[in-house]
Amino acid sequence: MSPWTAEFAAWDVWIVSWIVASLWSAPAAARLDWRRQAPNLVVTAAGGVLLFSQQMTSPFRLANLWNNPLWLGWVMVAVSVAGFAFCWWARIHLGRLWSGTVTRKADHRIVDTGPYGIVRHPIYTGLLAAAAGLAVLDASAGALLGFAVVALGLTMKARLEEGFLAE
Repeated sequence: MSPWTAEFAAWDVWIVSWIVASLWSAPAAARLDWRRQAPNLVVTAAGGVLLFSQQMTSPFRLANLWNNPLWLGWVMVAVSVAGFAFCWWARIHLGRLWSGTVTRKADHRIVDTGPYGIVRHPIYTGLLAAAAGLAVLDASAGALLGFAVVALGLTMKARLEEGFLAE
């Protein structure tokens, strides 16, 4: 197995498990209007498309910036897996309060324990670690740009969440 195969398997497992786990989320008591959420969703999606469209065979691939030794490829897979583990720790710690969109749940409360006692947005932090692992593994200008755009989109979403929940 190559680092590339392991990296994409990790992303596949995370995506499928994250979608399945969304079924155990509590219903929303209030939801931010989609028009206010659209900018961060578009930016994050654009970054994700750019990040994942940089595979070696892609016609959209931008320039390679360096060649990774095999050991660095495996280190980046480990970074991505650690990022996903951090996401899952935060998701499990939130329990039914988790939501994929900007919402307020019934019985909402601010969580500041577990991973939330370490960083303010551990799910986004874990996702950024995983995206950084992929971008460095890919070693292309496009993947690094995709990472930066994803980071911008998640920052936008974090600010929206904080403002909405403070209301």
